[in-house]
Amino acid sequence: MSTKQTPTPAEPAAPGPVPARLTAAAALTALEGLALAGLGVWMLLAGVLGHVDSVQQAETGGVTLIALAALPLAAARGLRLRRKWSRGPAMITQVMALPVAWTLYQTGGAMIAAAAALAAAAGTVAWLLVHPETTLALTTTATAGAE
Repeated sequence: MSTKQTPTPAEPAAPGPVPARLTAAAALTALEGLALAGLGVWMLLAGVLGHVDSVQQAETGGVTLIALAALPLAAARGLRLRRKWSRGPAMITQVMALPVAWTLYQTGGAMIAAAAALAAAAGTVAWLLVHPETTLALTTTATAGAE
């Protein structure tokens, strides 16, 4: 007896290794997303434990930050997988980070260091995302059918 095998669809060609600039942009974007999620969890816990003036405000802020963390985390995953769509959300994350960094800077004290780190990360990721090597890596994948 012979068994018939159904043909499998052709898989897209492997796009090759992920460029270092794209990997760095994905890693920094993921780090920003994890920081947002961590801050959201901290706010939720502070609200639940009653260590804040307004429990409702802390819980709402925590849930909002956790929800906002989904954007950079999804973008980081898309960048790592070389998805063309992921550059937009990653760039939006960097643009949104700059006013936050400015606000942290104006707070003063220890927040100046946090502001500098956030601004440096946002600037670095934005530069990595517009770099021609990154553009080529993302558009080559899109035209190869891996989008």
